[in-house]
Amino acid sequence: MAPAPDDDPGRPAGGTPRAALAELLAGNRRFVSGQPIHGHDVTAAAAAASGDQQPYAVVLGCIDSRVPLEAIFDQTFGSICVIRTGGHVLDRAVLGSIEFVVGQLGVPLVMVLGHERCGAVAAAVDALRAGERPGGSLAHLVDQIAPAVTEVGLADPRVGPLATRRHVRRTVTALRADDLLAAPVAAGHVAVVGALYDLATGEVTLLTE
Repeated sequence: MAPAPDDDPGRPAGGTPRAALAELLAGNRRFVSGQPIHGHDVTAAAAAASGDQQPYAVVLGCIDSRVPLEAIFDQTFGSICVIRTGGHVLDRAVLGSIEFVVGQLGVPLVMVLGHERCGAVAAAVDALRAGERPGGSLAHLVDQIAPAVTEVGLADPRVGPLATRRHVRRTVTALRADDLLAAPVAAGHVAVVGALYDLATGEVTLLTE
């Protein structure tokens, strides 16, 4: 009989549900004990931020595990609000979250951050080439990214990178036109900007209008 997924000896550390959970909890113990190995120390920053929060930016990025937003911007506890969805796709929950952060916390900056080799963009490109929508809620991600791919054109050899940039700009445009964001944006109290993260260099580059 095949071993249960939790007990599969052939999987690497973190490759089974049990191992993944153990790794997360071990990391939290290091964090709480003040002995982190990735630079976040609870003994100072977290304790200082345990009262009212006063973030200065909200960043909407992709769920890609290679793009941890607090880390790539070198931010500490309480400094930024982070929202992550596949391909930084907007939905009502995301919009409501950004409206809350801007309206209730007074955050003056919203950044939409795309990245190279985005799997969600690649999924949209593949779906359009195949002429088939994926099943489940993945179809929603594809539907939201597809217009950027179509604008670039499937025939373009750089459709992936160009569609990623186009999708970032389309997301920025949608946020600026949001019912509760349009007025503060027009008044100059809030800025919505687009940017791109380079997986190879770690550099974030702002996208021009």
